[in-house]
Amino acid sequence: MSARNEKTGDAEIVQMPLSEKAAPSDAAPAPRKRNGRRIALMASVPVVLAAVGGYFWLTGGRYQETDNAYVEQAKVAISADVAGRIATVSVHENQSVKAGDVLFSIDAEPYRIALAQADAALATARVNVEQLRVAYGTAKAQLNAAQSTLAIRQAAFDRKNALVENGTAADAALDDAKLALETARNAVVAAEQQLASATAALTGNPDIATDDHPAVRAALAARDTAQRNFDKTTVIAPADGIVSQVASLNAGQFIATGTTIASLIETGDTWISANFKETQLAALHEGMPVEIKIDAYPGVAFEGELESIAAATGAEFALVPAQNATGNWVKVTQRIPVRIAVTPVDGKTLRAGMSAVVAVDTKAAG
Repeated sequence: MSARNEKTGDAEIVQMPLSEKAAPSDAAPAPRKRNGRRIALMASVPVVLAAVGGYFWLTGGRYQETDNAYVEQAKVAISADVAGRIATVSVHENQSVKAGDVLFSIDAEPYRIALAQADAALATARVNVEQLRVAYGTAKAQLNAAQSTLAIRQAAFDRKNALVENGTAADAALDDAKLALETARNAVVAAEQQLASATAALTGNPDIATDDHPAVRAALAARDTAQRNFDKTTVIAPADGIVSQVASLNAGQFIATGTTIASLIETGDTWISANFKETQLAALHEGMPVEIKIDAYPGVAFEGELESIAAATGAEFALVPAQNATGNWVKVTQRIPVRIAVTPVDGKTLRAGMSAVVAVDTKAAG
């Protein structure tokens, strides 16, 4: 080893003791062992790739899938068929109800009074028909009496006329008999008119039932309307479901006929509305099985069946359909709504508007 002399500045060779030199290696390095895990991993990669490729080759085009799908349930607008002030409210927000359960009631007193008036009008109409029937009987009796009087006057006239013709009586004696005969004939005509009028009042049928008379039927209809209005003061649930948007439904509030004041979501009727691209429709038809995944329940698979395919795209049902007859028109793939029936899963409640992913198995139903 060389070192520089500090005094002269010349380099000198300095011998280092053997202990300070690097000790030679006593043994050669051991060879590395082969990593079995790496070999197994390298061997499994081609197998996995082959399996994945085979799966996609076998199932390619079999499933038509879309994530543009949502849970749908029928929504019923709750309104009152009669106007009035709300007397009682029997439900609260998001309460489950059964068909026939009372939702709220309207002050029924005005409608009870109207019903009593309709009952009185019906009774009056029935009395009037009975009076018409009595009037018919009287007119018929008067006609019979007039006809009997006419027969007597005719016989008296015939006798006196025979005497005049034989010369045993003067012509002047015949005048009184002739006047009486004409009076009797006029009485018969008047009685016939009275009978015809009484018959017409009974609709031409003297034997008509009282409740079949038009006046009574009109009174019955008015009474039924009053009864219906009275019954409609109690508003009930039309179906099973969950009632919502009842926050503004308060006792004392006046509501008009037909005004929507709450909504009922029918939980018993649930389906999936999936919007497939128009390019996917050729492989779809009714009855195909469907696998459904709801975003709210990850890992849970729902089963379903393709129920129907809409007759037009959603844009065709818009209030203002798109107009494509322009110079800057750009073709956009349209989507067709498809209705899918879904089978419920215990403990998994589906609510309207939930997002879903559906996959239609086109080969399994082929």
